[in-house]
Amino acid sequence: MSQYLVLTAMGADRTGCVSELTKLASECGCNILDSRMAIFGLEFTFIMLLNGDNRAIVQIENKLPAVAHSLDLITMMKRTSGYKSQDFTHHYQAEYAGIDQPGVLKAMTAFFATRNIDISSLKSEIDPLSNNMRAHILFALTENTDINTLENEFLQLCEQIDVQGCIKQVTSNLL
Repeated sequence: MSQYLVLTAMGADRTGCVSELTKLASECGCNILDSRMAIFGLEFTFIMLLNGDNRAIVQIENKLPAVAHSLDLITMMKRTSGYKSQDFTHHYQAEYAGIDQPGVLKAMTAFFATRNIDISSLKSEIDPLSNNMRAHILFALTENTDINTLENEFLQLCEQIDVQGCIKQVTSNLL
């Protein structure tokens, strides 16, 4: 029976860390179903969803601490279940940009949460020189959701918090 493990690693941004982690997953007999990597300042974060039989998952759980130590990484693992199948028919990207101010990201994520819309990916960044921020939020909707109403409400929020924004349909839920 297939088992699932979410593995997160964080550490100094050095060449080869992601390669070593994916090599470990492969050597243990795990399949990488999904992964994300990002650089934050001088640190990187890498997240993988792995699956494999029980032996493979136990093997990576046992071997990861030593590999993480040798790479000077902080790691975390959590067993989980497989993908949650949902009837999403349309994928969208909400974008917004403007002068950075406290609470903008909180307002945006709350906008989707209060409408029971799961965010599948979020990327936000601030230019420290100009204090301009920009964000992209990916989400998916079922056929029953009225995108026109959602878009109008999103634009109203953008106006309230003084940012420029839009929602556009995309072909994937990956940034």
